[in-house]
This record gives sequence, C-alpha cells and structure tokens, in this order.
Amino acid sequence: MSGPIRLRGLEISPPLLLAPMAGLTHSALRRLILELGGIGLLSTEMLSAKRLPMENPQLSPYLVRSPQETPLSYQLLVSREEEVAPAIAKLHALGAEAIDLNLGCPAPTVRRMGAGSRLMDEPALVRALVAAARKETDLPLTAKIRLGETLDEERLQDFCRMLEGEGIDLLNVHARLRGEPFVRKPRWPWVGKVKGWVNIAVVANGGIFSVADAKNCLAQSGADGLMIGRAAAIHPWLFAELAHEVYGLGPGIGELNKPALYLRFIELLEESFLPERRLGRLKEFSHYFAKNYPFGHHLASAVQSSDNLEEAKERACAFFAKNEADVKLT
Repeated sequence: MSGPIRLRGLEISPPLLLAPMAGLTHSALRRLILELGGIGLLSTEMLSAKRLPMENPQLSPYLVRSPQETPLSYQLLVSREEEVAPAIAKLHALGAEAIDLNLGCPAPTVRRMGAGSRLMDEPALVRALVAAARKETDLPLTAKIRLGETLDEERLQDFCRMLEGEGIDLLNVHARLRGEPFVRKPRWPWVGKVKGWVNIAVVANGGIFSVADAKNCLAQSGADGLMIGRAAAIHPWLFAELAHEVYGLGPGIGELNKPALYLRFIELLEESFLPERRLGRLKEFSHYFAKNYPFGHHLASAVQSSDNLEEAKERACAFFAKNEADVKLT
C-alpha cells in the first residue's frame, strides 16, 4: 500500500481522510475520531465562501475547533470568482492547514446556487476559481469531484488535467456519477483512470465501510489514499481499523464499547456547542450510528422524537440496555 501523502509541507499519514459532510463533520465527531485514532486529515463541513468572511469563529457552529483538531482541511462551497479571496483570507486567519474546493456536491439546493457538482459543467469558471484560489494561498489546495453527469472519459480527463494545471495538489474522487444514489455500487476503477491521467495525488471516496471495502477499492483504483464519508459516523473507529489492517500503522481498535462511544459523543457535543446546537447534531449522528444494531431504527427514532438532549440520552441508554449484553452505562 502507498505511504504518506505529502502536499506542500503537509504530511497526511496514514493516507486516510475524513470527507466533508453537512451536519456531521463538526468538532464533536472530529474529536471522537481523533480519540480513536488512525485519521490522517480531518475536514470541516462545507462552508459557504460567500458567508464565511462574516462568520464569527467563537459563535459559528461550523467553525468551532479545538486545538487538537489537526491537521484540518476547510472545504469551500464557491461559485463566484470574487468570493475566493475574502474566503481564503478568512481561512488563513482561522489557521487552516489545507483548503478543499467542493466541485462534487449533488444536492439540488447547492446545484441551484451554481455550486458543487454543477461546476463540472462549467470548466471555464472552475479554471478561474482554481486559479484565483491558487493565487491567494500557498496552502495545500485540493478538490472533491464526482465522475460527472455521464461516463465521458475524455471530458473527465480534460477536467482533471485542467485542475492539476491550475494548481490543485490532490483530487478527492467520489466514484459515482452526479445522479447516482449511495446504494449504487461505486465505480472504483474510474478512480484508477483519473490517477493515470494526472501526476498529483488521487484519493478514492465512496462505498468504503470496512477493511474489505478499503482493500478492494485500493486494488481496483490504485489510489494514493482513502476518504471516508458516511462510515465515519457509523463506525468512528474505522480509521483506526484501516490504519492498522491496511497500512500497518497504530494498534488497531481493541475492544469496542459502542454505548460508551455514543455517550462520549454527547459529552463532546456538550463541550463544543451551545445548548441549542446539540440536539440536532445528536439526531444526525444517531441516524448513522444506529446502523450498528439490528434494531437500530428504534434508537434513531427514539432520539429523533426527543425534545431535549437529556431525554435523548436517557432513551439511548434504555436502548443500549436492551441491545447490549453486559454493558455498564454509568
């Protein structure tokens, strides 16, 4: 397997990256993953380049960051060239260690803004955006993309080579077309095609939920690293597991106490966010974490219908007491 990824002085080791995910990749989840180990590069949620310069890092839930959250990549959602310089200046002030450009989000609201995956239809605009970003920063500059609207090899090749030519240091490739749902098997060999077209690092994203998935993805793609999305919320320990089993680094995960991890996540929410910001984030996390259990939908629905954090915690503990053998919840 490949070793560390090095970008302009930043070393990503192991080459395991957290994917930006709205409502999920905030400080509490990042800290939980860090405590479990194995992560090479953390990420924020996607940040609006238009609003970012006015955001207060002491108040904005999107910018909350503890000192141990490093290295941390900040993802920008940008669609206008004039938004680039003020946003990057703000990221410099925040101490960003890398900057990622969102060129792949398929959400309709994002596309209507002319951002995310919509930008792959506007290569001239993307060229201008990347050139503007590269002019403003010496930090590692990455881009997250999908395979496009259709499987058009020539078009995707031109797009990726253009990104490299304008100064992108690494490509995170979600191995699905824009309109393909998560249930669709990812097209990992197409990540290999991208890697063959460019001379920069290429990271595979999509459909990686286990060690077996990771090994299959790397075998099919030859990628320089892996980016983990939804599985990071389902199995926050997956990075430690992959670091040990795939890259031979770290001690692995040892014995897992999933209820204790869930309760630790609640503690981290309480440490990171104002009271009114906690419950919504717990509900989002619970939707994914519940997938660890055969009857996990009971956990998700119990938390979802809770009116406050304490009630959600009590209901979660009741679920764990019924579904976990010999687990102490004190």
